[in-house]
Amino acid sequence: MSDASVRDMHQAPIFVAGHRGMVGSAIVRALQAQGYRNLLTRSRGELDLTDQAAVRAFFAREKPRWVFLAAAKVGGIQANNVYRADFIVENLLIQTNVIQAAHQNHVERLMFLGSSCIYPKFAPQPIPESALLTGTLEPTNQPYAIAKIAGIEMCDAYNRQYGTDFRAAMPTNLYGPGDNFDLNNSHVIPALIRKFHDARQANAPTVTVWGTGTPRREFLHVDDMAAASLFLMELESTRWQSLGTPHVNVGYGDDVSIAKLAHQVAETVGYRGELVFDTSKPDGTPRKLMDSSLLRGLGWHPALDLQNGLQGTYAWFEHNLTQLRAV
Repeated sequence: MSDASVRDMHQAPIFVAGHRGMVGSAIVRALQAQGYRNLLTRSRGELDLTDQAAVRAFFAREKPRWVFLAAAKVGGIQANNVYRADFIVENLLIQTNVIQAAHQNHVERLMFLGSSCIYPKFAPQPIPESALLTGTLEPTNQPYAIAKIAGIEMCDAYNRQYGTDFRAAMPTNLYGPGDNFDLNNSHVIPALIRKFHDARQANAPTVTVWGTGTPRREFLHVDDMAAASLFLMELESTRWQSLGTPHVNVGYGDDVSIAKLAHQVAETVGYRGELVFDTSKPDGTPRKLMDSSLLRGLGWHPALDLQNGLQGTYAWFEHNLTQLRAV
């Protein structure tokens, strides 16, 4: 966008769907830090995004010019595998309702936020954007992945048919303030933080980690993801279109084994006991490293490395521990 256009948007209504979640709250922080003041936010109690009529009425009344679609039903391997119907249905409903209402109410730009699980289980490493729909998905989170793929296709289809400016960003594994630390439904980093914290408090001699520890994962701090989302949203339309892809990868650029990650989290938390790997539990995809060269070529780079990111996340966890204990 031109400088004049950016200044104009600083007072324009911008809807952040899912502002209470980890990603949505980080986007709100990023927007506020950059001088965007007219932010529209609604809790689920105020606006159920799975309710088509309610979403249509909200868009017709508030007329947002930009939309960040960060609302989604999310979870770790166990949650994805157990609540398969919930993950595909709820995400499809949210995406369909918001994207359709955005078109009907002439939203200027929409950013759809997906997940790296859209790619095939055995995609080439690092994974380029072109790997989408080239192979079989990881079975444990296939319903969620299919919903996110549908979201990318929706944005692209509306752009092609109606000339809208709907964009999509696919982040790698995210972590940071506002994450879900529920042991039964969380992703790997918050689950490990809570496990090691509780074990340290209880002086437990061992902590069990799911899987063999050999899979490799890439992790990006959520504040970096928010910064990248805003960076991509602010790109001039012609520059976005020149990328030649309906979605852009957002990654850190390096990965780590789950075993090394577990030891790093244990050190961050201050747990000194033994780590035991339960090889009867699923590993998921062997490796998942994103090729983020397209985004890097535009001039964006992450600011937080894993060590500093983990320290900040654990500090946030400790500060909010009383509230989290109620979860």
